Amino acid sequence: MINLLFSDCRYVQRVRRSLLGAHVDALATLLLEQGYSKNTVRHKISVVVDLDRWLQRKHHRLSDLNEKRAEAFLHFRGSYAVIRCGDSRTLELFIDQLRSSGAISPPSPKPRESPMGRLLRDYTDYLRQERGLSKLTIAGYVSRVRSFLYERFGNRGIRLRALCQADTNRYIQRKSITFRPATLHGLIAALRSFFRFLYLRGDIGTDLASGVPAVACWRLATIPKFLTPDEIRRLLDSCDRATIRGQRDYTVLLLLARAGELVAMTVDDINWDAGEIMVRGKGKRHDRLPLPKDVGEALATYLRHGRPACSARHVFVRLYAPHRGFASSSDISTIVRQAIDRAGLHPPCKGAHLLRHTLATHMLHRGSSLAEIGEVLRHRCLNTTEIYSKVAIEALRALAQPWPGARV
Repeated sequence: MINLLFSDCRYVQRVRRSLLGAHVDALATLLLEQGYSKNTVRHKISVVVDLDRWLQRKHHRLSDLNEKRAEAFLHFRGSYAVIRCGDSRTLELFIDQLRSSGAISPPSPKPRESPMGRLLRDYTDYLRQERGLSKLTIAGYVSRVRSFLYERFGNRGIRLRALCQADTNRYIQRKSITFRPATLHGLIAALRSFFRFLYLRGDIGTDLASGVPAVACWRLATIPKFLTPDEIRRLLDSCDRATIRGQRDYTVLLLLARAGELVAMTVDDINWDAGEIMVRGKGKRHDRLPLPKDVGEALATYLRHGRPACSARHVFVRLYAPHRGFASSSDISTIVRQAIDRAGLHPPCKGAHLLRHTLATHMLHRGSSLAEIGEVLRHRCLNTTEIYSKVAIEALRALAQPWPGARV
């Protein structure tokens, strides 16, 4: 493989005779499969070649290679060359490849887990096995609990028996200064869940979950934010479909207005013959929705001409190597936020839910019922869709009572 990257035959032969030479071809193949350009692969191979020279100069064997020695090599390399941000990741990938092939031994056992690490690991197992929560929900709960424990105990030992109601009250009061009510609501749910876990396990003698203060977060207290048809056109026109990024962003915006949950969507979820698309929602819920013509055309154009060639099955992948699916839904929200900024729009909120609210509002204005809107948005309960009745101005006008004493 490296003979296709380097024109100097003597250099290729010298590399293959080196300590790491037998494994360089496999690394080059893997990097090209991940979508890296030939120039980038050449640089990464040159880093491995320099590592080989350093190991021989230090009289190390191949079996001596590990993360610690790779870090020492990068420190040495920095004395005569510029360290690129991907050099460390290249060596990590190379070491993983050597371990998978059995060329070097597995990593040494991890250091002893901290008390907080053990506690959060047990709490994670409880949420997954006993509560059956999704990975995303578990990650959110554990993150909030970790922040609470760090603020309460710092780097000192964790004394669970010392926890009291005043600790929770003070923590929530401090967070209420910067957190929105909906965010506080999630924090409170995580703390209550954690305290129930501690009480069931016997780590605390009192069930502190019942004393966690509630936060006013009333349903239907706000009006859904949405974009006008003209603003939607400006938003879509902001995507330059002559570019790969523009094709991807345009398709994401169209699908968000109808489907959502784009991170987990794979090419196998699209049924072109039936004109349907599978949407993977919360709670392992899978729904099949019709694929409108304009969305299907945009999706087909992106898959044929815009999506980078890679082995990943995700519909939407990173533009730059390594080409893989998005890490989380925040990547989708970033695409929406950037498109809103490009279009020069200034809505009160710029998240991905703005387009869902826009779709529901426009459906309502065209005469769709709340049941139909809830079916499109995949709401399990009709009560979730009730909030959109607030923007049905004509329907509400018929219910409004005249002001006392006013002429009708």
